[in-house]
Amino acid sequence: MTIDEKLVDELAHLARLKFEDEARTEIMNDLNRMLSFVEKLNEVNTDQVEPLIYMTNDVNILRRDEVVESTTHEEALRNAPAKDSDYFRVPKVIG
Repeated sequence: MTIDEKLVDELAHLARLKFEDEARTEIMNDLNRMLSFVEKLNEVNTDQVEPLIYMTNDVNILRRDEVVESTTHEEALRNAPAKDSDYFRVPKVIG
């Protein structure tokens, strides 16, 4: 399989991209190099190779979640540039 200008144009349309002539040629060359690399991988004998599911044999060591109060409500509000009784005041961002 080879990548031609028609296929690049179709892919560009699907991706909502526009390429100038030089960029189209560059993309076409890059895609052809990728395809040739994948075809080269198909030549490798993988009959005795087990499928790789995980990159390492390491197992995650998880810790228990413990609730620890590190900042009180009052301490957090004390550092606020603007506050209103129990809440932070922030500029309106939704119109």
